[in-house]
Amino acid sequence: MPRILLSGFDAFGGDDLNPSWMAVQALHGRRIGGHQVVAALLPTVFEASLAELGRLLRTHKPALVMCVGQAGGRAALSLERVAINVNDARIADNAAAQPVDTPVVSGGPAAYFSTLPIKAMLQALQKEGIAAEVSQTAGTFVCNHVFYGLMHMLATQRGFKRTRGGFVHVPFLPGQGQPHMALDDVVRGLRVAAGAAIRTQRDITQGAGAIS
Repeated sequence: MPRILLSGFDAFGGDDLNPSWMAVQALHGRRIGGHQVVAALLPTVFEASLAELGRLLRTHKPALVMCVGQAGGRAALSLERVAINVNDARIADNAAAQPVDTPVVSGGPAAYFSTLPIKAMLQALQKEGIAAEVSQTAGTFVCNHVFYGLMHMLATQRGFKRTRGGFVHVPFLPGQGQPHMALDDVVRGLRVAAGAAIRTQRDITQGAGAIS
């Protein structure tokens, strides 16, 4: 059975939980659109996160990869459009590394776009009443690092020509801060988004841009 790889992160920045891992873990082993979900935990560490992601790609050879991270301050599931080749850490990662103005991949392109059908995913989420948006920035911390690294691996390594990938940010859970989203809604949203991605080979056109 073809596989969907969902990754989440461990807790960071003083929190004792991370909704990205809790949500993808809840989907582990489920079937979505004829694909089996494999959930995996990535460390919130710049170098180690990509090493683990590369191992997961080689092991599972997924048809679709959706990396998921926490974005405190956002009120909706954020479907990320673009990853940039910059590390600029405002805080240290879980290994006390804090790279500033360094590339994710030396000599790599300035940016990669998601190859997930983010507009179709947005439409599916909105039809289900789940708060969702297209985001124009994944930040410059480990989430963007993983997003860029994922897209670079899919673009340059043999065996992944047909694998599509991208990144989704999820809000805080209740009790972490405001705004927040219930875990059940995050899980349902990721399931709906992954299902739309599997069903949609060519993305739709739908306005979801930003003025600023």
